[in-house]
Amino acid sequence: MIPNETKDFDLRQEVSVVYQRSRARLANMPKPLFLLLLMTSAYVAAQDRTVDPTWLRRYVPQLNDSKVSMSSATCHFKPIFGEGDKDTRILRSVSRFGEVTVEARGSCEGVPYDREEEIYFVLQGTGSLRYADGDNPLRANDFTYLAPGVKHGLANNSDQPLRVLVMGFRIPSRVALSPAPQHPRIVGMDDVKEEPVQGHPTSVLYKLLLGPRNGKRDAIDDAYVVTSLFWMDFAAGGTNFPHHHETAEEIYLVVDGEGEMVAGSGTDGIEARFPAKAGDAYYFRPNCTVGFYNQNKAGAKAHILAVRSVIPLSPEED
Repeated sequence: MIPNETKDFDLRQEVSVVYQRSRARLANMPKPLFLLLLMTSAYVAAQDRTVDPTWLRRYVPQLNDSKVSMSSATCHFKPIFGEGDKDTRILRSVSRFGEVTVEARGSCEGVPYDREEEIYFVLQGTGSLRYADGDNPLRANDFTYLAPGVKHGLANNSDQPLRVLVMGFRIPSRVALSPAPQHPRIVGMDDVKEEPVQGHPTSVLYKLLLGPRNGKRDAIDDAYVVTSLFWMDFAAGGTNFPHHHETAEEIYLVVDGEGEMVAGSGTDGIEARFPAKAGDAYYFRPNCTVGFYNQNKAGAKAHILAVRSVIPLSPEED
């Protein structure tokens, strides 16, 4: 087909005339009105811009299931942070933090992650961890580390639901990976000693569950990115003191009890407090103020499961 050059020329001429007329109108516009127009346009653009939050809150009982790679007809994943959640963009090292429910006699799809490590923490029930070609029994309060590259999944051989907290973390490409262990280490949290941690108030006792490969203080020290998975036991009126981590993300899950969560800076520039109860989960970006104050009432207890992971420092990461 031969293009209509005359029609195309007429169209360009028409656009040119409109453009020239628009420029003429702007040139003849009174200067104050012209400046007001520019300011109004900038204000509208600023209003439309989305600002990333420094922390996120989710109330787990109100969250809906989302289909992910491990999902099946009998395995349901409830995203809290990361995969399946709407605010995945601001997370740096955390790939997923969610709750898996495996129905009675059900199972999940097996999944391998080449550049991710995972932690499973059993919240309720009994079942088994399918790791490589073996089955490993799980019970409530068990936790385990899952190295990258190994296919793994969950199965429930009981008549009651199995609930597991699944935590995944990205491993930067510059980190050299060691061969994955042939068998996973599964530890019962009830077997981990509760103790104070130096530099922290004695009103909080800790169970140090999992840490880095060069560590020696945790029950399991195998992680590449995770710097600490820990359990906090708050006495009445207890606090871990508000603090921040410049190069790490952190997540708190309130398991039981009530108190006030510190998330970000308040009007004093130090801390902002929010009512917190069982089922509340908070994600804290690097350098965000984080902490918890338990109720100052006789017999008031609170327990929080927390995980911290280091973020990539290079802006050219991956």
